[in-house]
Amino acid sequence: MSRERKSSACIVHSISDITGPAPSMQEVADRMQAADSCGVKSEALPFSIYDTTAGNETELQAVVEGGKNDVDLPNLIEESNYYSNILRRAASGDLPGRTVTELEKFIAGNRDQVWENSWVRLPVEALGEFARRTLTKDLLADKSDPSQGRRSDVERFYVHHQGRKCLRVPVSYLLKLALADAVDSGGAVSPVILQTGTRLMDHFLSDNTSPETVSLYVTEYCEQGSLGKNLAKETAKRFLLTQLLVMYANEKFGLSHSGQKVKVFFSPHPPCRQKKLNVCISDAFYRELFMNPCLSGWERGEDKQEYMHLCHQVLSRSQMNAVAKLREAGIITNNLVVLPSTSNISLANNGIHVSLGSRRLSALMSDENSGYTRRHEKCAGDLVVKILEHFIPLFIGTYSGSPYRIDFADFHAERALGFLAHELDFTHLRMLWRRWKKKADLSLFGRPVTPFGPPWLDGMISRVFGLKGDYLPDYRLIDYLVSLMSTEKSPAFNGVLFNHDRLKQDLHDLGVFDKRMSLYSFIKLREYDVIGFSGFESRYYSLFPSFEEDMAKAVDFQNMLHALAFKYLAQGIVTHDSIPDNPFIESERRQIAFGAAIDLPTFFVHRDTGNLFMKRILAKVRRMRSSNRYPGYLRVRHREYRRALIEVIREDGADLVELLGMEETLKDLVLRIEDPPHHSASGRLAGKILSRRHVSSPLGLPGDEFNREIENHYRNELRKGHIREGWRFFEQDIWELERINSCETRSLSKTLRILLGCQDISGFMESSYRDMMLENLDESLLRRLIHLLIFTIHNDIEKIRPSVSCEASRIALQGE
Repeated sequence: MSRERKSSACIVHSISDITGPAPSMQEVADRMQAADSCGVKSEALPFSIYDTTAGNETELQAVVEGGKNDVDLPNLIEESNYYSNILRRAASGDLPGRTVTELEKFIAGNRDQVWENSWVRLPVEALGEFARRTLTKDLLADKSDPSQGRRSDVERFYVHHQGRKCLRVPVSYLLKLALADAVDSGGAVSPVILQTGTRLMDHFLSDNTSPETVSLYVTEYCEQGSLGKNLAKETAKRFLLTQLLVMYANEKFGLSHSGQKVKVFFSPHPPCRQKKLNVCISDAFYRELFMNPCLSGWERGEDKQEYMHLCHQVLSRSQMNAVAKLREAGIITNNLVVLPSTSNISLANNGIHVSLGSRRLSALMSDENSGYTRRHEKCAGDLVVKILEHFIPLFIGTYSGSPYRIDFADFHAERALGFLAHELDFTHLRMLWRRWKKKADLSLFGRPVTPFGPPWLDGMISRVFGLKGDYLPDYRLIDYLVSLMSTEKSPAFNGVLFNHDRLKQDLHDLGVFDKRMSLYSFIKLREYDVIGFSGFESRYYSLFPSFEEDMAKAVDFQNMLHALAFKYLAQGIVTHDSIPDNPFIESERRQIAFGAAIDLPTFFVHRDTGNLFMKRILAKVRRMRSSNRYPGYLRVRHREYRRALIEVIREDGADLVELLGMEETLKDLVLRIEDPPHHSASGRLAGKILSRRHVSSPLGLPGDEFNREIENHYRNELRKGHIREGWRFFEQDIWELERINSCETRSLSKTLRILLGCQDISGFMESSYRDMMLENLDESLLRRLIHLLIFTIHNDIEKIRPSVSCEASRIALQGE
């Protein structure tokens, strides 16, 4: 991830440390000091007990509920030059009337009156003094240099609406303004609340399309809970704070009164209506409507905005190039294709990125006398990433998911396969596509068939022959460019410094990517000299149904696998030679993750694969046989592969399982694998829709209907479920603070009493919770709850080690 500045903790190593030859794995292991003559010391491994710090970045979905005359998005479309131009062109016959009809249908046919990713309009006078100062600063071209004046696009943030001048901002920035306003009480608020609230504002990012938040502080192991549970608590309370800020904005800024009700929630895939709109507008107009102006979180917001526009342009171009690659692969065999839209909507996918840092590795990197340099960090980090990629299928659909239905009419290869042509070798891509069509039962009279193109024809064929399409447990990983494949000359994870730059140049020349962008991958090495800590960011999580039941366990398991990977490295069991750096081997292991996202029953691995670590896993796989269709390949069942991974972990990481207390987590994971409908994340999410609609399978509903139902579930029931989890943590913290009586912390109890006044805590929390769930809190009570929640967050920050600051957390986790 690109950063606008380095952490002050970073050091710059000597030129020889950067340009010297890649170290041997033995040298790397020796410098880590995790082993002695008796063998590997489990407790001394990176990411072992008490070594890990954690944080995450959450991408959320925002909607504005209201009539088309009150909400910004439909007003902006109808008032735009784009709309008037296509009306004129349609009237003159230069443009099909269907384009205008679809746009009008989008605006007038919104029966639910839910406008995804719309901005909001609010009277400027509704902002308090501190919020106005915040806005003034954020509208600067360079916040660190006010002399450069304001941004060049300031006028787009103001509009005349309903007879008065209004500020118009994306919901992501509305959250920051609401926080600034809520902590501003004309000097009456506690200094702790004002200072902490001000520090938290930059953790609410105006970036990409959806609102993004980053951890308010870095979490770690402690006596009160595991690493995963502590991160789940921080995330749940951050989500609760987000909800209170939304409710506060709706009330204080008069949004509800003016017919705009904002909601923010977790939703992993692009909204169905936004997808339909994307088909009938240009890519430039799409960016105008939906790409964030990057007002919060960046010193030079317009530069960051241009970067996000670049990302959208590149991904739109890449999806067009993927069509040609599908033809080269022999998947598209004629000229009958459905061309993708010139605008790609995949940036509207929302995931959760979890970053884990190692104190030991960071300490080695900060110590110039340790001999552990960037070269060692890179050599070890790339190998660990390659090892961890083999275990990703254990997370997909089990801990997080993105349930989605694809109808038969959408099963064009150029649509269904998305970016996979840039992520898999052609051999594995053909295998995956053939198996996917078989799974979806796309056949007529025993012969495979895909849609022909005309919607009326495909719809008729689907109805007559009962072709329903397919259901995917984690669609986000298929719909988004999650992990670019290396080229023959430029491997991405060979342990050599600056290999990503060389690969990006290759992909830039091929028209697949842009060298100015950060390289997309399932797992990213977080380099100390770039980001301020040494660790890894996992980007394969979509949506957690529960913070405590899903996120916490996933993070604990993720951490143990990091420690296991370093154990392999320290033992010398796995080296870079064990997992060769060529596109085919890379694709061979990644196809398993993509197959898990689709829920394919099998995949194929070459019998003589050069991946020795893969062979180590396959040795544990049962019911594996030679493929009849693909000579020289082994046919492997996905479930058996997952079972084999569990067995490998139990054998190779038995000491870590015991040390980190992971036995119950492994048992829970086995249940998620063996009984996905009842225990997996995707199964439980989909099960809510099946229960409501009284059907036994997602295929029992048309694709559009299932997808809209699950969007509604995310927006309402799941959002409330996440609020309840956040409230439980919040309430526990309030009671803990009330019990504090020691002299050194009596000031905390005093502040708590000031915030609560004379009210009984039990009665106050009970009535506040009830009114919050009914969204019936007034401005005054919302402000008090926000102050109380910020106070508990302040207390959380005070508990962690002094070296892990709120500011360092924001810089380290802030995303693209």
